Amino acid sequence: MDLRILATGGTFDKRYDPITGALGFGETHLYEIVARARLAGPVQVEVVMMIDSLEMVEEHRRRVLEACRVAPESALVVVHGTDTMVETARVLGQAQLAKTIVLTGAMVPFALADSDASFNLGAAIAFARSLAPGTWVAMNGIAHPWSNVRKNREQGVFEPLP
Repeated sequence: MDLRILATGGTFDKRYDPITGALGFGETHLYEIVARARLAGPVQVEVVMMIDSLEMVEEHRRRVLEACRVAPESALVVVHGTDTMVETARVLGQAQLAKTIVLTGAMVPFALADSDASFNLGAAIAFARSLAPGTWVAMNGIAHPWSNVRKNREQGVFEPLP
């Protein structure tokens, strides 16, 4: 099954700058991760934007939606910052595209030790290739429907709504 991975930035793709001591963006890590993973079937990586999700506004979400809409693949993974992932999932879910769209991200950047980025991406790819069409948020090894998920900031996990 053909797959497209859309990069939007977020903690997943941040890099540590040893000069300033800040986290920022360079190139996406997705090309490197996909090459290492030796995924079956064609995989396209597309950089839609590279921003922190706290900086995302509705125009950014519309750009993500349009990228999903025009993608020829029916299985899509959107790598997104965790702070506003649920808001973007809402926009994508309400559009009701006839595709399986899975949003994922990382609590710790890929470039740092103990990152959850590779695991979350791998799980999201598997979910995108196996779940029914719809929009999902996949973190911590679980895929939640877009309309029944929240980020529990105290525990650092995504969970169903109470």
